[in-house]
Amino acid sequence: MSKKTILRWLVAALLVPSGVQAQGNSESLQSAANDPTASIMSFQLQGFHSFNLHNSPEDSSLLQFRAAVPFKLGSTNHIARLTLPYVTDSSNGQSGLSDTTLFDLMTFDRSWGRFGVGVVALLPTGEDGLSAEKWALGPAAGFAKQEKWGLWGLFNQNLFTVAGDGDRPDVNLSTVQPVFNYNLGNGWSAGTSEMVFVYDWEASQFNSLPLGVKVSKLVKGRGLPWQWSLSYEHNFSDEAVSAADTVSFTLKLLVPKGG
Repeated sequence: MSKKTILRWLVAALLVPSGVQAQGNSESLQSAANDPTASIMSFQLQGFHSFNLHNSPEDSSLLQFRAAVPFKLGSTNHIARLTLPYVTDSSNGQSGLSDTTLFDLMTFDRSWGRFGVGVVALLPTGEDGLSAEKWALGPAAGFAKQEKWGLWGLFNQNLFTVAGDGDRPDVNLSTVQPVFNYNLGNGWSAGTSEMVFVYDWEASQFNSLPLGVKVSKLVKGRGLPWQWSLSYEHNFSDEAVSAADTVSFTLKLLVPKGG
């Protein structure tokens, strides 16, 4: 499997917003569910299907589990996040577990919004052909502001190789993700899709230049809030075999404090 294909799976594993503390009504909870700096515990299952690939007649699919758990360390608030991706179909027919990402973000609330700083790590736990075979580590930072109408913000993560198989290409990349979500009322919201812009420092080029939309609905079940989302995204970067058009479905369980 090529470096570009492995990077595509890493990008899918890196950034999906997962909810800080849930507010008292559905509108603020809806914003928290889409806020990558929010401290609400969440568990989500997400499926991606790229029905159109650049430079390949095949399609590809990915199933991903993510858990976000807030905690306090001294006087600081943290969000720990674990992401486990499983490739169900790829352009070369391979399937199986891909690399794991771990994430820790310290968050700070201010009158003008919320910001966070932290670290993200890549663990080469994937199966042969689906792993970068590299350990990577780097800084992360984000900003988000809840408005009466919804949420907006920006999130950045960086991975740089620190160890691993010397015969494999290094993983040195940066991602930027704009966050925009508009509350439509009655638990509905619309906004940008994942839209993770990826810059590969090894190739000196963007591997992902996406544009997409997402619609979400917040519902109650067994006394807890659930959010489901549907999204469509097009990637304008076509230098390698990569996703061109992708649809995704997300089911997220939110566990507010006292929930």
